[in-house]
Amino acid sequence: MKFDDILSEIGDFGTYQKKKFVLLTVAWMLTPAVTAFSVFILGIPDHRCRIPGFANDTYNVQGTLHHNMIQMYIPLSNEDDKKYDQCHVYQIDQSNTVFDENNSHSINASLVKCSSWVYSNDVFDYTFVVKENLVCDNKYKVSVSKTVLFAGTLVGSFTFGLLSDLIGRRKTLLLAVLTLFCSCMTLAWSVNYTMFIIVRFFTGVGVVGMYITTFVIGMEWTGPSKRTFVGIFIATFTPGGVLLYILESYFIRTWNWIIIATAIPTGLYLILWWFIPESPRWLCSKGRMAEAKALLQHAAMVNKTTFPDKMLDELTPDNRESGRVWLLFSDKTLACRTVIIFFNWMVVSMVFYGLSLNTGILYGDYYINFMLSVLVEYPGQFLPLLMLGRIGRRRSHFIYMGVGGLACLSTIFTANYAGKDLQPLTTTLALLGKLFSTAGFATIYIISAEVFPTVIRNAGMGSSSVWARVGGMVSPYIADTADLVGGTTGKAVPLVIFGGACVLAALLTLILPETLNRQLPETIEDGKHFSRNIDKKKQAESKEQTRL
Repeated sequence: MKFDDILSEIGDFGTYQKKKFVLLTVAWMLTPAVTAFSVFILGIPDHRCRIPGFANDTYNVQGTLHHNMIQMYIPLSNEDDKKYDQCHVYQIDQSNTVFDENNSHSINASLVKCSSWVYSNDVFDYTFVVKENLVCDNKYKVSVSKTVLFAGTLVGSFTFGLLSDLIGRRKTLLLAVLTLFCSCMTLAWSVNYTMFIIVRFFTGVGVVGMYITTFVIGMEWTGPSKRTFVGIFIATFTPGGVLLYILESYFIRTWNWIIIATAIPTGLYLILWWFIPESPRWLCSKGRMAEAKALLQHAAMVNKTTFPDKMLDELTPDNRESGRVWLLFSDKTLACRTVIIFFNWMVVSMVFYGLSLNTGILYGDYYINFMLSVLVEYPGQFLPLLMLGRIGRRRSHFIYMGVGGLACLSTIFTANYAGKDLQPLTTTLALLGKLFSTAGFATIYIISAEVFPTVIRNAGMGSSSVWARVGGMVSPYIADTADLVGGTTGKAVPLVIFGGACVLAALLTLILPETLNRQLPETIEDGKHFSRNIDKKKQAESKEQTRL
């Protein structure tokens, strides 16, 4: 007897699991906001160089004298979307400098880089960028901090994955919550950039630990018939946490207090942690049958089902053949599929986070754009629920990545050839790219889990997750290409790169086998012979048995 048989006996997703599911979804609502810190904490306001010798200089014009001094010292920007040159100031020598006929703009003054700036407070009041002057030659540090976050999630995935198997899901969740809460509170009082990125690394460690541990607990309490649905459905709660974060940021607008406001609910989650049960599957794997039995009996009672005591005695140890990730490259067919899956994970993560965390490359209101980029995640999460069981995994993923990629690619035309009044169309196309990348994220997870043979599935999924982190680390630098090119064309360049990668990923997906209504590969040998051609007879026989 397998453990899934026990879950089916007490209820695949009964009242007990649903109550605990609510507690787990709270954690899923808390974690995405921490990932999205950089949108507002590291937001870059409009800025210009500080006028030399003007102690009370501000970005906004104070009066006629101030206006004249700005014209005298600050060059205008060559880019349509910026008013002033943001990094240079005129070096004025009153005895040699020649001014125009209005005596306002210098003609022969030399441009020099400045070392202090004034900032607009139209969008942000006080961000960490303003505190540390992370602009111009130091702007790259913003992208570095985003990369450091994803490096933390990479380390956290391995660390908490090992801890989860070693000390249990519940204790691991406690450590993850404490890590996230303490690192966020410390981050709010960062005194310099070095401290900020070090602590930001640990927020990445904590956020992924909390994220994956709650997911594992939820999946291990859910029976086989509801596992796919619950796995996708739980992800629909993540945008809610980001929407709350937007609301906090809109009213607070000061970087450290935004962090504190987001961290406090994480600390309060420690109260809910007491009501989250250990995974009985893990308890059984460690031989702690009495504890597992007590939990399962309580769950059966709440679900109004029965749990025969003898079921645990009949439980068959899951001693499957162990595998190593390099076995995925032991055969040409397996290697090809593995590379395609890894590439898809990297691309979908790159596009998802690239469009989520770099709202500044879009046209329109900063807060509204980010809110819209979060709201489109809802249809992006529900599309797979509607399509995967009907038209298949491969075809669905091809549509998501293809349509999303073409939408991003189309922005080069709207950015260059549409008038200023039509630039919201560029933002709309980018949001379509975000919507379909969200759907692609959910789908590639399922494709990977079904294409990798059972003996190597965990290693394959773990390696895929690594490539997803790589995509996240690369995304801020792709967004930075907007500044390298500049102007309206520059805003479209990152979107074109995202779009091209999506289209390539979509085309490569067609090489993968369809897994809908198919017996999944168990061994490496099964994986080698996992044909793309679906046995129509087997499909018809299993059609009534398999439901998404």
